[in-house]
Amino acid sequence: MTRIEHVFAQPKHKALIAYLTVGYPSVDATLELVPALVRGGCDMVELGIPFSDPLADGATIQRASYRALQQGVTPQLCLEFAGSLRQKVDVPLLFMSYYNPLFHYGLGPFCQACAAVGVDGLIIPDLPPEEGSDLEDLTQKHGLDLIYLASPTTTEERLGFIAARSRGFIYLVSLKGVTGARQALPADLESLVAGLRGKTSKPICIGFGISTPEHARQVARLADGVIVGSRVLEIVESSERPAQAAASFMQQLREAINEK
Repeated sequence: MTRIEHVFAQPKHKALIAYLTVGYPSVDATLELVPALVRGGCDMVELGIPFSDPLADGATIQRASYRALQQGVTPQLCLEFAGSLRQKVDVPLLFMSYYNPLFHYGLGPFCQACAAVGVDGLIIPDLPPEEGSDLEDLTQKHGLDLIYLASPTTTEERLGFIAARSRGFIYLVSLKGVTGARQALPADLESLVAGLRGKTSKPICIGFGISTPEHARQVARLADGVIVGSRVLEIVESSERPAQAAASFMQQLREAINEK
């Protein structure tokens, strides 16, 4: 059983997944933040590889990516960072990246390096499954899960295609638009999840716009996992003790999810 499968195999347990941009606010700070998130109850961590043109991301993650790039964070440094983290935490580590940095690195060498440092999966928002066969083969060869995204605009036919090709879990985007904290979740989220449930038995995790414990509670009632990104970065950005603040926020989310 893989680390990702183990998370979803726990009876009545809903996964809590957090996103951080590698190198924001600094590489050393991120090394402290990830174990803090795990202590707070996080089950998996998405490690964002900074990119200059993150089309799916809103202002918060764009700002974090820009700052990380200014500090010289590269895919190679992210791999080394993941290797260091694997010595500190045993939860699944996922790289969230756009296709360009991985293609420039070399898809085969990148997947091989991911496996070597203990990364469990990849999330690539701008890679449609229709064009993902080469990377699917490489990730399977190296024991990685390639996780595809579905959205409110995905057609019924394409939902089934995404569900069949995604491994580990399916990342369901809760709303139209980019990442970022929101005041409320979409009213049609329940029907969106139900439509995807009709296509697959794989775990469904919901991200984009989840900002509060109440949001997390609502999502946990519908899905198998809750993904929180921009709000975590906002807390890190505004706190004098970011690791402690991030751990506290995770604990609040975990408690809300468990109360669902």
